[in-house]
Amino acid sequence: MPESSSFVLVVGATGKQGGAVARALLRSDVPVHALVRDPDTESAAALGALGAVLVRGDLDDVASLKAALDGARAVFSVQTPDATDLVGDSEVRRGRNLVETARAAGAEHFVHTSVSGAGTVDVERFDEQRWGTHMLHYWRSKAAIEDLVRAVGFPQWTILRPATFMENFIRPSFYFAGMTSDRLLVAVDPDVRLPFVAVDDIGAAAAAAFAEPRRFHGVELELAGDVLSFRTAARVLSEVLGATIELPASPEHARANGLVTELFLAQRYMSAHPAPARPEFAANLGIPLTAFHQWAQTALRGRPSGSNGS
Repeated sequence: MPESSSFVLVVGATGKQGGAVARALLRSDVPVHALVRDPDTESAAALGALGAVLVRGDLDDVASLKAALDGARAVFSVQTPDATDLVGDSEVRRGRNLVETARAAGAEHFVHTSVSGAGTVDVERFDEQRWGTHMLHYWRSKAAIEDLVRAVGFPQWTILRPATFMENFIRPSFYFAGMTSDRLLVAVDPDVRLPFVAVDDIGAAAAAAFAEPRRFHGVELELAGDVLSFRTAARVLSEVLGATIELPASPEHARANGLVTELFLAQRYMSAHPAPARPEFAANLGIPLTAFHQWAQTALRGRPSGSNGS
């Protein structure tokens, strides 16, 4: 690799996770090249204003990845399911394109973000009829990309497995019945305790890994900042927003009020199989974390009820 290779290529830099990672690295004066499909968007321009070098590229375009990776010492990787084809191969294909191209380019450290529980689900015994083909495909895809990261031979690699984002409680999001509603639209049993993570904590975890690649080599971090039930979340949100945030009467009530089938099944799965991420795992590595009440006070304080995402 060239002697000047010192930047981190951040994939998905205009998204939640990639954006958080790019900002965390830039705050630590780490040079960031942000892979974006359109450098002229407002979100890309905002990253550029913070000091990131904007690089046009696409995970389906290997030539653009080769150009973007030239000189990169490290890579932050994120892929998401294609919302228009939940059982297609696009997520794994894009993950493979990035992993293999980064390895060929000589990247020394590859940090990949997956999802809490990936690789622990027994897909051979998965109840596809109960939870849906899209959920089986989801877990298979996440595990397949993790396997690629481990297998190709990076000098250092790290896998982050974040829990559900706290930011899902900011409108517009599928946790609320509408843009101005105070009713949560969720099918998780209200007293089941689930792990949540603030997106900025994902940025902090990735930045810590990039700062100490040897210490974080081979680490597979189940990442959460808090563990709580939706009943507790609704109480905290009510206190912060100054309004009563309501829970649905039942999962079926949420479905009848507009929760789409794919989300209904995904949330029923979450309820039956809570993700394993816990705050102590990151805390033991010295990674700063945000509790849910702290996140809500920072992210939502002062926003009027019914417009917490405006």
